[in-house]
Amino acid sequence: MRVLIVSQYFWPESFIINQVAEELARQGHQLTVLTGKPNYPDGEIYQGYQQRGTVHEKVGEIEVIRVPLRPRSSADAKALLLNYLSFIWSGLTRFPSLLKGREYDAVLVFAPSPITSAIPAIPIKYLKHAHLAVWVQDLWPESLSATGFIKNKSVLKLVRYLVKGIYAASDTLLVQSQAFANPIAELTKQEKIHYFPNVINDMLEKKSEIDIDKIPKELIEYLERYFCLVFAGNIGKAQSIKTLIDTAEKLVILSDVRIVMVGAGSELAWAKSEVKKRALQNILFTGSFSIEAMPTIFRRAEALLVSLNAQPIFSYTIPSKVQAYMSAGRPIMASINGEAARVIREAKAGLTSPAEDAEGLAGQITRLFEMPEQDRDIMATNSRQYFLENFEMSQQCENLIRLLEQRIDQKSVLSK
Repeated sequence: MRVLIVSQYFWPESFIINQVAEELARQGHQLTVLTGKPNYPDGEIYQGYQQRGTVHEKVGEIEVIRVPLRPRSSADAKALLLNYLSFIWSGLTRFPSLLKGREYDAVLVFAPSPITSAIPAIPIKYLKHAHLAVWVQDLWPESLSATGFIKNKSVLKLVRYLVKGIYAASDTLLVQSQAFANPIAELTKQEKIHYFPNVINDMLEKKSEIDIDKIPKELIEYLERYFCLVFAGNIGKAQSIKTLIDTAEKLVILSDVRIVMVGAGSELAWAKSEVKKRALQNILFTGSFSIEAMPTIFRRAEALLVSLNAQPIFSYTIPSKVQAYMSAGRPIMASINGEAARVIREAKAGLTSPAEDAEGLAGQITRLFEMPEQDRDIMATNSRQYFLENFEMSQQCENLIRLLEQRIDQKSVLSK
């Protein structure tokens, strides 16, 4: 299949669309990616690129075409808005001419927030007579309201109409969480909506630990000495970091239990100062490591932590770290509501507690600590098996192509 991917973000920026594109190319499909100049997350154009001009390059077997955009710079609302608008403008004005003479069967939009990044793909759909599929990663306008990014009800109403228009122009809407289906169905036809989860490469595919030298020896020893629960990823407001610190404070009576925080984010400085103020010795902040190094860390953890705050919007989503944790084949401890908690319970892959409930999370960690090792091993096995059946990259990419082919055939039949 000839697939055109439209995504504001792509390698060397770290997003799951990179691996999906790589796998589709590996399976023999012809891949072109339309994207912007890399600048996420620091807001500065990556070394080796310039803000101006169009760049054509190859990433493995994938052709990548980059258009100019305004970098994120600071993370304030104005800078982000200009960044998003610049990609839309560059896409609308440059993509059609850059693709002149080319044909595609499907246009796949990777749409993390904001979904407006799908707008430049709409003219391409009509110009190329291609099937437009949008992989929806966030619910708009719900997330804008929940995060307080937009509070004006009239503006939120306008955003709702904009999103409804994007959905109307799309042929297929791929949702990363089954809980997305009902809210999206309020804005579009139900038959357009299909579940396609966030997928990742198998972390245990390579058995050897060739990347262990990328991790400080002291950290490896720490993970092996204590009963460690590892939290990995963004340390930000959405992750309810206060809940994890409150939980650690309640766990001080278990001298062998440690919480290890791997990553960075807007709440890291606050979290470190809070741990210092409370004189907690059972939380370790490690900083960030490469994706390649994470399996080595995960495999040495007794369990892996995921948390989100209690805002209703977050109950719809499945954080991508859940898939990564399951791939590593470790038990999951979750302080989370909604769809992600349902998946973990369905998989029998760990223990859950309500979001922002430090008492509940501490109780579940204590329960995990006290249970027989063979019971924890069963959770680990269940976690791994659920990943292979539901989130493994190769199989799910085959499912994606099969779905797109079916949808294209259906549209062809209906148009006759």
